[in-house]
Amino acid sequence: MDEKEALKQEIKKLNAQATQLKMDLHDLAEELPVGWERIPEVAEKTFKAYQQLTVARRRLAAADG
Repeated sequence: MDEKEALKQEIKKLNAQATQLKMDLHDLAEELPVGWERIPEVAEKTFKAYQQLTVARRRLAAADG
């Protein structure tokens, strides 16, 4: 597998993780005030997932030249 294909696979995995965390955050918001204590934890995980996804997408764009 070449570098571009590996990046595409990584992006696919990161996108799935980020999407799941986004839904977790959404579900948490819908259940408020129950579970409000988990907001910082879930938000931080979601932030990091989208940050990693953005970096991976930029690496792929740079590889495409």
